[in-house]
Amino acid sequence: MFYFLATLSTIDLALSTTSVPRMLGIFWFDAHEINFGACVAQMFLIHAFTGMEAEVLVAMAFDRYVAICAPLHYMTILTSRVLVGISMCIVIRPVLLTLPIIYLIYRLPFCQAHVIAHSYCEHMGIAKLSCGNIHINGTYGLFVVFFFVLNLVLVGISDIYILRAVFRLPSQDARLKALSTCGSHVGVICVFYIPSVFSFLTHRFGHNIPRYIHILVANLYLVIPPSLNPIIYGVRTKQIRERVLCVLIKK
Repeated sequence: MFYFLATLSTIDLALSTTSVPRMLGIFWFDAHEINFGACVAQMFLIHAFTGMEAEVLVAMAFDRYVAICAPLHYMTILTSRVLVGISMCIVIRPVLLTLPIIYLIYRLPFCQAHVIAHSYCEHMGIAKLSCGNIHINGTYGLFVVFFFVLNLVLVGISDIYILRAVFRLPSQDARLKALSTCGSHVGVICVFYIPSVFSFLTHRFGHNIPRYIHILVANLYLVIPPSLNPIIYGVRTKQIRERVLCVLIKK
């Protein structure tokens, strides 16, 4: 659990670093310009780290499933080799899914409009500036969203099995502890998935949604999860809460 929490914290920090400084530059210093190469690099990093966060949430769901549904086999299932394999999947799959987007952007011709309607660079936001055919970009974007939603389905399936196992526990205290662990994870998933899926699908189907709502929600899914994850897991995890209090009391 702590290994996955450390991984999630690292990805949250990286995701915030790729987006928040640029947003603050726009809002505080009117720094609205960015060259094309830097914009594409930001796009790649944001999409890659977003995919990594989705993969970590799936890994954490699997960790909770094993801990609650097969606790006696926990150490034999989640071995060091399995953790290394999960870690490689967390990093490699989002990067492989995001790399083709760079080619799809560079193949597009850009004529006059160079004002992206976002506070950061995003795949379809850049593609819509092109004067060429962006049908392939939209199709591939939906393909990536499919994998994104598939992760959510896997998390939902694990939660169903976890709830079945929880309500079979004889002790009420054990049930409450398990539900508390699941509750924090479900809260993080809702905060992350709802704005991100809304933002992705709005580019393709939300033509009647006001632009300011789309921009607001697109910013929320990059800013809110990295801000809330430390609070949610820090407050709900006893060992982390006690360690933080110990450090603060010493100071």
